[in-house]
Amino acid sequence: MKLSTVILLIISLLVVSCKLIPQKKNGSSTTGWSYNDPKNGGFEYNANYNQQTGPGLVFIQGGTFPMGRVEQDVMYESNNAVRRVTVHSFFMDESEIRNVDWREYLYWLQRAYPQNPEVYHSALPDTLVWRNEMAYNEPFLENYLRHAAYSEYPVVGVSWIQANNYCKWRTDRVNERILINDRILAEDTKQSGQNVFTSDSYMNGLYNGKDGNKPLKNLGKDGATRRTSMSDGIVLPRYRLPTEAEWEFAAVALIGNTDEEVVTDRRIYPWNGSHIRSTDKSIRGKFMANSVRGRGDYMGLAGALNDGYEITAPVKEFPPNDLGLYCMAGNVNEWVQDVYRPASFQDFNEFQPLRGSVYTNFKKDSTGNFVRNILGEMVKDTVANYTNYRDGDYQSNLDVEKWKLKDDSIRSNLSTETMYTSLKDNYKARISDHTRVYKGGSWKDRPYWLSPGTRRYLDERKSTNDIGFRCAMTKLGDDEQN
Repeated sequence: MKLSTVILLIISLLVVSCKLIPQKKNGSSTTGWSYNDPKNGGFEYNANYNQQTGPGLVFIQGGTFPMGRVEQDVMYESNNAVRRVTVHSFFMDESEIRNVDWREYLYWLQRAYPQNPEVYHSALPDTLVWRNEMAYNEPFLENYLRHAAYSEYPVVGVSWIQANNYCKWRTDRVNERILINDRILAEDTKQSGQNVFTSDSYMNGLYNGKDGNKPLKNLGKDGATRRTSMSDGIVLPRYRLPTEAEWEFAAVALIGNTDEEVVTDRRIYPWNGSHIRSTDKSIRGKFMANSVRGRGDYMGLAGALNDGYEITAPVKEFPPNDLGLYCMAGNVNEWVQDVYRPASFQDFNEFQPLRGSVYTNFKKDSTGNFVRNILGEMVKDTVANYTNYRDGDYQSNLDVEKWKLKDDSIRSNLSTETMYTSLKDNYKARISDHTRVYKGGSWKDRPYWLSPGTRRYLDERKSTNDIGFRCAMTKLGDDEQN
């Protein structure tokens, strides 16, 4: 058979096969059925999803990095040894949450829950954190949160729990505004009590809000309106606290210190060099962070101030790092998601490490309906709690000898506090299931704590005048910013 005849036969077969299975421009490559076509069932598919950047966020491309301390631990403890981990791309606030942001939050709570004033009061920062028995700090106690002079300063006096509640509230307000701007949902400034918009309650059909003038259509049901779903790609993922790994990765910003896939120089701080003054010609000598320079020196001499702020500073007052993030060192420490364990560097996952994973499901009543609390939030049940994962293993605990003395039946009933209480001194441990990590250094810390690799801890129910926070958000899909 001639070669030309064979070629013609192959072409003919291809033409026939194409006729047997028509190729739709916007159809399924596995079934041949069209997407988004009401004539054949109306299965909907958003083929060109591009996650938008939420208000206040900066894109952080993920990757691998050496996580852990850069310098010798100041207390000579071995609780943060270097280990290589990888984080997925995410978004992070370019600056710390400000007083004006928190006042907006308080205003909304007061307006939405007039019958439940305890909701508003539980969200109030503890202004007493400014009070000191040996200092005249009453002006900060009275003015720091509310006065216009401090609107752009980072909010302090908020606990880890309060910070998480703010993240949930922010998620709902941002998603509500997206739906309103797209005219899918009508604006309702009078929503209150249990019927307030939350992202979860809306998508599960529990929020009784009004549709906008361009509601989504259900293509499979004669054009009936429907609620948005995750497959539409309209609403954003949750705002949340960053994990310790994410926060440290964003702070060191190694994009400025790499050659191809080689890290040329680990950073001590979120900038290059071993000093806290800038070496850049344009701002040479300028302080890169708000911290204590020396004993009793919080701002420098009059007429020649060093960092210029005796307490906190406006959140964008100091130069950003290479990722465009402000005050990743100094100003205020920042809460992160992780529960604190001294042995976190021994027991960790190489990808997306987090200590303190808790898995939940939405709770249902006896009739199978979702349950909401008085705030309109869907109630969750805990499915699994891995806060103490491997803590019962003596190899992952500090006091090895104590655990060797106990048999398995006794050891399994010991509490977290017992695990981390000194066998010799028998005092109540400061490490518990409520202990959370904070990082970054603050206005009253020495430069050592400005290094992203350092870590400290505090009970999640407590607050101080030098701990604030910023939010993060997961980047869904690939690791590139489209």
